[in-house]
Amino acid sequence: MIEVTELTKRHGRGRAAKTAVDRLTFTVRPGAVTGFLGPNGAGKSTTLRMVLGLNAPTAGTVTVDGRPFRDRPRGLRHVGALLDAGDVHGGRTGRNHLRALALGNALPAARVEEVLAEVGLTEAAGRRIGGYSLGMKQRLGIAGALLGDPPVLLFDEPLNGLDPEGVLWVRGLFRRLADEGRTVFVSSHMMAEMEHTADRLVVIGRGRLLADESLAEFSARAGRDAVTVRAAEPERLAAVAAAAGATVRPGPDGALVLTGVDAVRIGELALEHRLLLHALTASGASLEESFMELTADSAEYLAGEPR
Repeated sequence: MIEVTELTKRHGRGRAAKTAVDRLTFTVRPGAVTGFLGPNGAGKSTTLRMVLGLNAPTAGTVTVDGRPFRDRPRGLRHVGALLDAGDVHGGRTGRNHLRALALGNALPAARVEEVLAEVGLTEAAGRRIGGYSLGMKQRLGIAGALLGDPPVLLFDEPLNGLDPEGVLWVRGLFRRLADEGRTVFVSSHMMAEMEHTADRLVVIGRGRLLADESLAEFSARAGRDAVTVRAAEPERLAAVAAAAGATVRPGPDGALVLTGVDAVRIGELALEHRLLLHALTASGASLEESFMELTADSAEYLAGEPR
């Protein structure tokens, strides 16, 4: 179990200081896949690094099974993590990379071959990592996380670079690990990735907690209808709809996506204000749309800031 309490991280001092993580409090429990979501720059990677003791918090605490991770010797037996698949020695072979990790954590050499087989890299294990594709590096990073057979696992953007077969394999792996009673914490900036994988969601923006709930509870946020409209004068329609209480977002190919009013009301407004509509489509809002709406202000605020 991972327990985060009032966790804060600031970079710099004085007026130039930037808050990357702001009083975060949440718990990641065993037996479930917990998605860690937020826009790029929201503070997800900084939080994971503090969980692993790689960054020291400015304030607050984070523990793994009741203790700070830095206090645990031979860490791979307690927590397995994939933070950056590219952060490996390109001159080593995949097998030697894992052997070095095993040696440093007093793990049996036979475990290396087991995890290589599990991630599908046995045939490529003798090749230098510098020649691996991004997807192969992701698989190698997952192998490293599994090496110590730990009860707690953390993954930062683990699906990057994987082909569709690899994505399905990773989803199945996470489900199996959770079903075995392990704590599985998966960071991503894409709701669509987690919709098929996670049981619970922790969502942050500007380093602050926005949601901590089950996937079913988050799904309820998507229960409102959305209306997609194509109009001859989209700017005028946007102003009229907003005045009537609608939330207006840009949609694909110049369309507008409206929530808070139904399709009938949009049609009435268009007639009342003599607005020509080319298309009017009502649909249920998706989980990804709900995520984008929840984090919209955070994404805009943090655009261009480091993670």
